[in-house]
Amino acid sequence: MASPDSDGRIFLGASVAAKSVHPQYLTLRLANRHGLVTGATGTGKTVTLQAMAEGFSRAGVPVFAADIKGDLSGVAAKGEGKDFLLQRAKEVGIAYEADTFPVIFWDMFGEQGHPIRATVSEMGPLLLARLMGLNETQEGVLNIVFRVADEQGLLLLDLKDLRAMLVWVSENAKSLSAQYGNVSATSVGAIQRQLLVLENQGGDKFFGEPALDIRDLMRIDRSGYGTISILSADKLMGAPRLYSCFLLWLLSELFEQLPEVGDVEKPKLVFFFDEAHLLFDEAPKALLEKVEQVVRLIRSKGVGVYFVTQNPLDVPQSVLAQLGNRVQHALRAFTPRDQKAVKAAAETFRPNPKLDTAQVIMELGKGEALVSMLEGNGTPTMVERTLIRPPSARIGPLTEPERREILRQSPVGHLYDTPVDRESAFEILQRRAAEKSAPEKSGPAKSAPERVPPAGPWGRPTVPQTGTAPSRAPSRAPSSTRMTTTEVVVRQVARSVASQVGTQLGKAILRGILGSISR
Repeated sequence: MASPDSDGRIFLGASVAAKSVHPQYLTLRLANRHGLVTGATGTGKTVTLQAMAEGFSRAGVPVFAADIKGDLSGVAAKGEGKDFLLQRAKEVGIAYEADTFPVIFWDMFGEQGHPIRATVSEMGPLLLARLMGLNETQEGVLNIVFRVADEQGLLLLDLKDLRAMLVWVSENAKSLSAQYGNVSATSVGAIQRQLLVLENQGGDKFFGEPALDIRDLMRIDRSGYGTISILSADKLMGAPRLYSCFLLWLLSELFEQLPEVGDVEKPKLVFFFDEAHLLFDEAPKALLEKVEQVVRLIRSKGVGVYFVTQNPLDVPQSVLAQLGNRVQHALRAFTPRDQKAVKAAAETFRPNPKLDTAQVIMELGKGEALVSMLEGNGTPTMVERTLIRPPSARIGPLTEPERREILRQSPVGHLYDTPVDRESAFEILQRRAAEKSAPEKSGPAKSAPERVPPAGPWGRPTVPQTGTAPSRAPSRAPSSTRMTTTEVVVRQVARSVASQVGTQLGKAILRGILGSISR
């Protein structure tokens, strides 16, 4: 019998024709050239995804995958040698071996896995605009909000930080418009309304800290198996924009943080993007260009991306051209669009003179697929009709007690289960507003050596308020409670400088000017 996995290859299944068995392999060295798994509902895509994830894990390659229906969670439990599994193993020429794999469960809502979070700053204005469905003008205002926050050193960690920043921008729209372009109250209001919609969809649970450290997606267990990170996405699918933007953000983070490694013997991480059509539906041109760029360049970071969807037409041609390893399950040609999809899928494979590819796509049974993998110097193999190998772990979901036990033993629970709310834009802007609105109270001069009270964040000096006036030095005349015209002018200039600078430098300038006045 053929060895399931050997020589840096993952055994996917076998083509069976005229009583001969031809194994089909995915070469690890070429696995970072990305891939595509397509097929109609109920044709076996999830089982194929599980078999591939198991193969990568056995090879020491970490995997990240979204679990839309909960079925993929069974990879954490040992499989059973049921009759249909034993029969399929015999058909493809291997011995069935039950196995279990290291799994970490994640859940954006923190219900079926560890909370997975990102900060607003990390998400950035482009993805956030896509997430909230903003138009071009509103996206421009959002970019101004991020720019001003950066310049003032205000951290945007969660949605309340962004909301506080929007309020501040609205209040200072006139001065900001002169520097950055028009900031209209209408645009700010539209962003605030969409922010409320996002919060109602559960976005407030995603944005915050501790943010995900991508190194926790790239763990290897003691036995040398790569960890399979599973995102519980059954509830998340109710907010498809949040789902797609999160996965695209994750790809972008991998691209930005991982070092260049070029061609490697095996990937550092493999990323399965289930329901991939959600990423491209109604996506603006700028976002599509970003996806294409990430997919094209992330290969050199050692990351393989595999899109899983029902129809190959769901993926734009510019992205489809980057996907070298392909598994095509059955498609049904009931409508003109279905017929077009069948034709398009057939044309993307390297032809096999022994197969009518378009006809076979409509005849495939459950657990069968047309397979073409890269080999040699990166050329695709001729398409073959293939029986997919049976997974070694359980096919089907875990029970709730089993999931809870895995979460209890998880190596990352202590890192993410407790939220953190450190000082950021919301707290800083609240404090500034409180200090700015506090009434000024002038007091008599203090004994020498005199110390001028420090200036507040908006350039307003904070004067201590006490029940009795402090003692005066006998050598100094009593200070007048009314400022001279020169003092008023100088104080206003100082406030303006501190307000514009907004930093420790501005505060230092203010303290120096006020100190000279008091003398």
